[in-house]
Amino acid sequence: MNERNFGLWYDFRNPPQWHRPFSALYREVLDQIEWAEGLGLGSVWLTEHHFCEDGYTPSPFTLAAAIGERTSTMRIGTNLIVAPLHNPVRLAEDAATVSLLTGGRFDLGLGMGYWEPEFAAFGRSLKNRPSMLEECVELIRRAWSGSREPFEGKRFQFPGRPITPVPEQAPQLLVGALADPAIERAARIADGFLSTQNPHQPTYLDALERCGKSRDEGRIYAGQWTIIAEDPEREWARIGQHALYQLNNYISWGAFGPPDQVPQFADADQIVAAGAFQLWDPATAVEEITALLRERPQIKDMHFWAQLPGEPVESGSARIELLATEVLPRVRQRLSAEVGA
Repeated sequence: MNERNFGLWYDFRNPPQWHRPFSALYREVLDQIEWAEGLGLGSVWLTEHHFCEDGYTPSPFTLAAAIGERTSTMRIGTNLIVAPLHNPVRLAEDAATVSLLTGGRFDLGLGMGYWEPEFAAFGRSLKNRPSMLEECVELIRRAWSGSREPFEGKRFQFPGRPITPVPEQAPQLLVGALADPAIERAARIADGFLSTQNPHQPTYLDALERCGKSRDEGRIYAGQWTIIAEDPEREWARIGQHALYQLNNYISWGAFGPPDQVPQFADADQIVAAGAFQLWDPATAVEEITALLRERPQIKDMHFWAQLPGEPVESGSARIELLATEVLPRVRQRLSAEVGA
């Protein structure tokens, strides 16, 4: 039980139809995170995109360092950085710096990305994503070790120069994926798997065995698309428009497959009917979370969207408080009782 965390997921999106000053949004979210740590939440996860009208987080390392200064126990991670858009040595340096600033509380989560305009703007090709991700992971590990060995890959070349400073505690290197081949790659090269929702987790555990690893070695960091509220249907009626904006944006960018093949949602009720978001009251949340963690002890972290794009921070805080004070204590109590039985 000591290894398992529950936390919050942030994208810092500020859509035009609900726009507020970014400076205020950042301050309020940092206040929220500090407050949530006091309630017992154990992790914060940041994601990345570029050139978005709503300001979707383009600089997660900067935010991670700021969060580190406002917290003392929370783990801070990225779910996720679009690795092919970056120079892997700069990723290694930035992650090492955040790790040092936070006393080793930082984990680096990477993914291949999918949105063509980002790749075009950074001079990258979508077709090279798999090899770029693999070489990023290899180069970052070498950099953190202090290696002086030159690197010659298909996508990156780097002379034998060590980065300094190296992290005192190397961050975990996590990889997120949705498609089966990408999940297989995550099982092979990463320290853990960033899952979006939960259906892909068995695929990852099976892939570990195909890679010659034990399922018990698996480490899953599970991003949840779930609304937990005393009256979740009423809450959804209030905030569903924000989820509709979020998911239809992802669909239009190609997150879940070619945009011309994946239809957008017509309304918020369609989202729930499709299972893209779950609606739970506290009792249901306790049952569902406990059951999932019983079934998959490899889950080391479950994190929930703190608030949806454009939703007021204080609105998300009400659900965070419910999660922290009513749901998680009962989940922990049940799991602890089982361990002691």
